[in-house]
Amino acid sequence: MIPATASAIYGAIAARRRRWYESDPARQRRLSRPVVSIGNLRAGGAGKTPVVAALARLLTSRGERPSILTRGYAREVSSDGVTVVSDGRRIIEGIETAGDEALMLARELADTPVLVGVDRYLSGCLAERRFGVTVHLLDDGFQHLALARDLDLLLVDEEDLSASLLPGGRLREPITTAARADALLTSASVQVCERFLDVPGVTTVFRVTRALGTPRWLQGDAGLKSCTTSTPVFGIAGIARPQRFFDDLTAAGWKLTGSLNFRDHHVYKAADLERIAQAARASGASVVLTTEKDAVKLEKLASADRSIAAVPLTVTFEPAFLDWLWARTSVWSAGV
Repeated sequence: MIPATASAIYGAIAARRRRWYESDPARQRRLSRPVVSIGNLRAGGAGKTPVVAALARLLTSRGERPSILTRGYAREVSSDGVTVVSDGRRIIEGIETAGDEALMLARELADTPVLVGVDRYLSGCLAERRFGVTVHLLDDGFQHLALARDLDLLLVDEEDLSASLLPGGRLREPITTAARADALLTSASVQVCERFLDVPGVTTVFRVTRALGTPRWLQGDAGLKSCTTSTPVFGIAGIARPQRFFDDLTAAGWKLTGSLNFRDHHVYKAADLERIAQAARASGASVVLTTEKDAVKLEKLASADRSIAAVPLTVTFEPAFLDWLWARTSVWSAGV
């Protein structure tokens, strides 16, 4: 068991790092266009990717041209500098060089440039120069303090209120750090939202609604009509919080006969497919459902498998958040 002192030391280091940046704004580099950061306190599993996608669509609908600046975790092939996964017209990179989340975003947002790189300032400069973007979405940006942001959005859930700091728990920073964000976003209940408002310094919390979409076969559309909520299905997920996906399936009415989870960003092999198929058959399932994040890694392996389908996850924002967001983007447009 990791002693509490280890978490205390980690917290002290994280707090000192944040104070170092906040004590002198010149330590942060600033892009020419506004930056909206979407981040979280916990290490993994906060549901940032669907929120980033939803914000990109909203901004595009308002006449903006957003870019997505992401770190590209768990890429099989990394390179120095910036990797342009999508230029807003076509997808340039594959799963090995893009990473699962970046490629998923590029597929969902065909008109949005997606750039991967450790140095998000460099990625932003390239996006402004080559693609004429008007706003940047900084994926997983709450702790990326080297880049100045115009808006800090923090995704939280009920567990964050009582979780411990790394390495003993899952939090990168204590819950009190949430006061640094401009607004908190959560899919938790109204009652939990009120608890976040009890955190010193937190004044703005909005709710987001999660919903599963229609499954799509990894091998085209053939047979999709036979896949309904009455069909016995087996769930698989290689994400930070797989049980959340399985719970979402059950809540949506799917007849889940069993499940199998892998580590976050898992790179699937042929042996994994065989293991999945055996487990699904043993459970009595005729269809395997997985996440879109897993799908981008399974598609090549499952090219001849007509039993695996990906279930998209979408989020919607409460109207009050949209009013709040547009009030701030109008300030940017006015050049204030």
